[in-house]
Amino acid sequence: MSTASIEGERRRTHASAAVRGHHRRPFVRRLLPGAGVILVAAAGALIAVGCFLGLYVRPASDDWCAAWKSRELGVLGITSDFYSTQNGRITNAFLSGLVYGDGLVGVKILPTVIAVAFTAGLVLLGYRFVRFLGGKPRILLLTACALTVQALLYFAGTRSYQVLLWAPATISHTLPSVIGVWALLLAFWTVRRPSAAVRAGGFAAAFLIGFALGTLSEPFALVSGLLAAGAGLLALPRLKLAQTWHPFTWCVLWCSGLACGLIVLYTSPGARWRRAQQPDRQSVLSASELRATFQDWLHMWDSVTGQWAYLGAAAVGVLLGVGAGLRAPARGKRNRRPAVPRRMLIAVLLLPVPVVVLGSFAVVLGLRSGYGPSGWTYARTWTNFLVPMELALCGYGALLGEWASRFAARRRTAAALIPAAAAAAGGLTLAALAVLVPNVQQLTTTTVTRAVAWDAQNYRIRSEAARGATDLGYRPLYIGGLAEPFFTSDHERDWVAACVSKWYGIDRIHRR
Repeated sequence: MSTASIEGERRRTHASAAVRGHHRRPFVRRLLPGAGVILVAAAGALIAVGCFLGLYVRPASDDWCAAWKSRELGVLGITSDFYSTQNGRITNAFLSGLVYGDGLVGVKILPTVIAVAFTAGLVLLGYRFVRFLGGKPRILLLTACALTVQALLYFAGTRSYQVLLWAPATISHTLPSVIGVWALLLAFWTVRRPSAAVRAGGFAAAFLIGFALGTLSEPFALVSGLLAAGAGLLALPRLKLAQTWHPFTWCVLWCSGLACGLIVLYTSPGARWRRAQQPDRQSVLSASELRATFQDWLHMWDSVTGQWAYLGAAAVGVLLGVGAGLRAPARGKRNRRPAVPRRMLIAVLLLPVPVVVLGSFAVVLGLRSGYGPSGWTYARTWTNFLVPMELALCGYGALLGEWASRFAARRRTAAALIPAAAAAAGGLTLAALAVLVPNVQQLTTTTVTRAVAWDAQNYRIRSEAARGATDLGYRPLYIGGLAEPFFTSDHERDWVAACVSKWYGIDRIHRR
């Protein structure tokens, strides 16, 4: 065969591959919106069920105490009470006063408020991330990512009721992540402002929000502090990842606010009283306690990694990355955004790893200090590091999908891989959501059943109290692994029963 014939055959082969790639890209562009609609519907349905179940939330455990204190003392009164006699979490108490201030209305709508605010914040954060990669964001795929991450957060763990529906836990461990996402958006907005006055306001907000979170949730303060400290070090202009001192200043003020909040909490009379209840406990920094904490940490991660559904966060991120890569401007066009510096991309990739690893260990250390050897099982607190873990998985997936999309655009022979990869990612995400369905069904059954039984018992107790009874029978209605009256045989230590009595305005309750 002559050289001309060989060259002609090679050109025909490349032309054929180019035509196939040209036809596949529109196919992928049609595939992604369809996958986005399906995932938004699937994840949104799960979250909608969870929000609807908020209407069936009834008091349990700490609810009883927060409810009667908010009613009798008011918002400022319960805040003072927490600082003086409980645990020093003044922001936590203030929010509790707002939530319980109008009876049970607040606890019923709180899951919906959290879901809506979290979704909006995650969509905006994802929008900035895709723009950071140089792509054009797809709102539908961003919404699918936001809803999928939330569905996994609420229903993939072992304490779904506590994570989404039980107000004391959502205020302490779910709401801080929502605030953190919006604070991160505020940080991005602040450091880019040319006006010094606007930046000053943003920096002041960083300190104040950090202080509030320091007195709201110790686990979140530790995790977000690690993230801010790592980001602040990377933002030093000397490393040339940031062009100004503004990002570093934000991180320093955030960490300063967290530190001041934790100091106020730790030195409060309520926190001192709480520590005094366990005078014989070993120091958490002793060798034996650190070894035991490490074992608890391994047990916790064994439980987390045993739930493969969390991989759905990475899978939906791949879809987002593929969409961003397909919609990115061509390299030769003027409106092409500059490529992300390799050093900055590596920093973005590596930062979540120590934050999740060290943050989860710090959470377990605090749990062991506060609750003893069984502290690591308080899965509602895991939310504080599961959120950055899921966001990191989603980000890694997006980077992989964006790279694959661009790689296929440069090499026509690899274009066939993109539709297959997008379909596989969508299928894996849908399978991860399907795994959650039995948990949601069980949550629905237990929540509605308890609400019906609680309403009947509540009506009976109030009717008898109205007739002058002061010692009434109460049948415990357990849900979500939470305490109910008579959890101990020692009446003096039965704080739940005492709070139930005060809620109903009677002297005492007895087991019915």
